Amino acid sequence: SPPGRSEPVPCPLRGRAGGMDLAYVCEGEKKPKSNHCPSIPLVCAWSCRNLIAFTTDLRNEEEKDLTHMVHIIDTEHPWDVYSVNSGHTEVITCLEWDQSGSRLLSADADGHIKCWSMTDHLANSWENTVGSVVEGDPVVALSWLHNGVKLALHVEKSGASNFGEKFSRVKFSPSLTLFGGKPMEGWIAVTISGLVTVSLLKPNGQVLTATESLCRLRCRVALADVAFTGGGNIVVATSDGSSTSPVQFYKVCVSVVNEKCKIDTEILPSLFMRCTTDPARKDKYPAITHLKFLARDMSEQVLLCASNQNNSIVECWSLRKEGLPVNNIFQQISPVVGDKQPMILKWRILSATNDLDRVSAVALPKLPISLTNTDLKVANDTKFFPGLGKELLLACHLSPGLALAFHDGSVHIVHRLSLQMMAVFYSSSSQRPVDEPSLKRPRTAGPLVHFKAMQLSWTSLALAGVDSHGKLSMLRISPSMGHVLDMNMSLRHLLFLLEYCMVTGYDWWDILLHVQPSMVQNLVEKLHEEYMRQNAALQQVLSTRIVAMKASLCKLSSSTIARVCDYHAKLFLIAISCTLKSLLRPHFLNTPDKSPGDRLTEICSKITDVDIDKVMINLKTEEFVLEMTTLQSLQQLIQWVGDFVLYLLASLPNQGSPVRPGHSFLRDGASLGMFRELMVVIRIWGLLKPSCLPVYTATSDTQDSMSLLFRLLTKLWLCCREENHITEPDDALIDECCLLPSQLLIPNIDWLPINDGIISKLQNKQLVRLQFGKAPGLVGHTVSSQFDAFVRAPGQPKIDHLRRLHLGAYPTEECKSCTRCGCVTMLKSPNKVTAVKQWEQRWIKNCLCGGLWRKMPLSYS
Repeated sequence: SPPGRSEPVPCPLRGRAGGMDLAYVCEGEKKPKSNHCPSIPLVCAWSCRNLIAFTTDLRNEEEKDLTHMVHIIDTEHPWDVYSVNSGHTEVITCLEWDQSGSRLLSADADGHIKCWSMTDHLANSWENTVGSVVEGDPVVALSWLHNGVKLALHVEKSGASNFGEKFSRVKFSPSLTLFGGKPMEGWIAVTISGLVTVSLLKPNGQVLTATESLCRLRCRVALADVAFTGGGNIVVATSDGSSTSPVQFYKVCVSVVNEKCKIDTEILPSLFMRCTTDPARKDKYPAITHLKFLARDMSEQVLLCASNQNNSIVECWSLRKEGLPVNNIFQQISPVVGDKQPMILKWRILSATNDLDRVSAVALPKLPISLTNTDLKVANDTKFFPGLGKELLLACHLSPGLALAFHDGSVHIVHRLSLQMMAVFYSSSSQRPVDEPSLKRPRTAGPLVHFKAMQLSWTSLALAGVDSHGKLSMLRISPSMGHVLDMNMSLRHLLFLLEYCMVTGYDWWDILLHVQPSMVQNLVEKLHEEYMRQNAALQQVLSTRIVAMKASLCKLSSSTIARVCDYHAKLFLIAISCTLKSLLRPHFLNTPDKSPGDRLTEICSKITDVDIDKVMINLKTEEFVLEMTTLQSLQQLIQWVGDFVLYLLASLPNQGSPVRPGHSFLRDGASLGMFRELMVVIRIWGLLKPSCLPVYTATSDTQDSMSLLFRLLTKLWLCCREENHITEPDDALIDECCLLPSQLLIPNIDWLPINDGIISKLQNKQLVRLQFGKAPGLVGHTVSSQFDAFVRAPGQPKIDHLRRLHLGAYPTEECKSCTRCGCVTMLKSPNKVTAVKQWEQRWIKNCLCGGLWRKMPLSYS
């Protein structure tokens, strides 16, 4: 290429069809055409908690006006849609989730911005809390301010054992910081008249707002986008909509001076689209229809799409720092050496497509893959896949592509830099050969249904699209992008993304879309192996998250379905153990280094005596003194511990039978050790308040049930206390456990109900059709029959799974259920005791598996 000219890599967008398929489609009730407004632009947004927000507009027949609706769904229960009249008087132009996925911004064509938050932390109940306004000035771009948290995925180190090598924290400054370096929350918006407005959320709940012009000469802004730099600055890209005008870039700095928000702007280098400088295409694409930074925290790369009525062209540009040549005269006076050479920022085109069908929507990846040599190789490799080794091949698949939707109903996934096709999806109305030109296609009677808004999931394994009829489609994007990969490669890909979700705390529902029953066992084992390689501190942080992840995986295979109950029981056990130990207080103020809970664990692990009273003697019982009302309020949790220990011991003789709930506990030394510690604590509390003890139905009045169970539990614990030296229980122990049903009434354990989510219905990869507001039946549920032994029959009493309270056969209290595991608990607390409030506070935002809550109808079945 001549100096100063960078030629794009031509991309014909020819590839093999496949790589994407429809998982489910959800639509509303059929309405008269007069109520339907297909010309209104739609927007949607996908949060890291796998909540999707999208808009539709309804026409009121009587008042002849439009109602601007915001709909929020959980991807596991898409029919349970929360629809709210947004209160926006003009069409909604932007939707944006915050980094935690718990708040949503909406902006309209009248300059109003609203912030929506969950009501009582329920995923299907939202309210507008705060907002801001630039009166009468339509908002064209909107974003939350950056909180300074950025995690890079190092694909080339996907085989490393340490999570710190695979996922590293990138040094990234927040857009604005409070005293002490804490990031300040807020949002930034760009309006059609060239204004930038920033709203800051103060800790006291007030909103601090400032508005400034992007530059002195204000001009129309038809398109805009916002990105952030590592130094804490904001970059805004704007276009007036004409491809003959430059795409402008501005640096925006936000600060707070004397309790007032201040905005400073600076002009950055601009660019002209290459198609306008090409004589053959100079006037072919008059309008810029899409302008997007490739990532919110990547202001150096931008995607542009120019269109006419029938076709589009897409270009990818990169901002580079280049040396400025110095005239020889100045070189002789003062030679430029090394870093002293003056530098200039310049936009260079990376790649461009040939003529495409008209683009209707663009969706960008959110997975923060660090740019590596692999990306550069792929960007310059027109063959794309051939010639790459296994490591590079995996890296290519993990490098997320961006999605382009077309007016003919098709969707293409293309590489984010080279724009090479990676996968393609044709709707029923757009089935045609890949190479057939658009001019030869017969015209249909009416306009084709196409996506007007699209969003990729946070792992780029799923795509949600809202079409011109307001129908939501969920597309499954194959990790192999339509190419044949061996099982190990697919497992490595899914494992890497599961680990990413484990570290970040993001929901992993979209990964489960690709897990086949045959993969479950391998994934669970490999996930456990990778977890055990981490240091003790990280293991403790991730201890509950990995158990929840294993439970969701095991739900997808009939051979592992019983283990789901075990994993949820383990989560409950960990929570009870932490809560009860936290109630213990040292007797003296000058306490030693270890807490009473830590000393309890240490003593119980050292003293292996089977007599509970001899173990109890070694503890400082004064540390276990609690108020009588507190002890009594904990009885339901204590009863669960006692019942579960009895159930486990009674099931020991049947350990060779087909797998049943509780089976994995019989060889889990850590969990049995927890039960043993809790039995000791309960024994001490029973001396203070006998009514708090677990109630057993025994055949003998003189039998000490707790001592009997502790003795048998200790013997079983000794068999598996060391993970590497597990021994089989002796015959004497099994004989004693065989006698338990004749000594004590074995309780029925209330296992979790069947989760009524969609994921288990998608295993056979058949399209599922759903309707908003109408829950589907369990017909075709692949694993429901496996749960029959663990579920209460209709009409039997139901239970609050977290409080362990019986709700009756037809509960009258309002309840909420977990969107992931189906755990049910009452919405309002019936208790006023501090200890119980502390227990309930643990679950106020999330279920014990980490899932979000959704409000249930009063007469749930």
